[in-house]
Amino acid sequence: MLVDRYTAGDTRQRARLYTFYLRHIKYINNWDLVDNSASHIVGAHLADKDKQPLYRMAKSKNLWQRRIAIIATFYMIKRHAYDDALGIALILKNDREDLIHKAVGWMLREIGNRHLATEERFLKKHYMTMPRTMLRYAIEKFPEKARKAYLNGDR
Repeated sequence: MLVDRYTAGDTRQRARLYTFYLRHIKYINNWDLVDNSASHIVGAHLADKDKQPLYRMAKSKNLWQRRIAIIATFYMIKRHAYDDALGIALILKNDREDLIHKAVGWMLREIGNRHLATEERFLKKHYMTMPRTMLRYAIEKFPEKARKAYLNGDR
């Protein structure tokens, strides 16, 4: 409902819904709620604004805020803007939570779907120190030979 209202709203309504979302962030407490709202509200709202709220959330102790930070970048990724997604991926690269590994890997894969060279530059620099789940999600659609090379440390 919030996503629909945000999408249909004018600038003022969108700002109020973004603020409402952040004020009630403690209730956005599972992967489904995050994945279905973060890019449409947080990412959309911050697309043409300072992205520092995303970086603050990426450093939060709260798992769901960290996931919101990376999933929100999907809005920008769809518009071929990758820098913030990569910056947040770097912050979250060593996160202890599997749900973060999956989300970061997914966003890296989405970058690669749009600009493979950008994803591969990031992977070549970090794949040896990434959690295995994150790497597997990131390279899921790579050709078999390339996937095996990453998984075997041969890139």
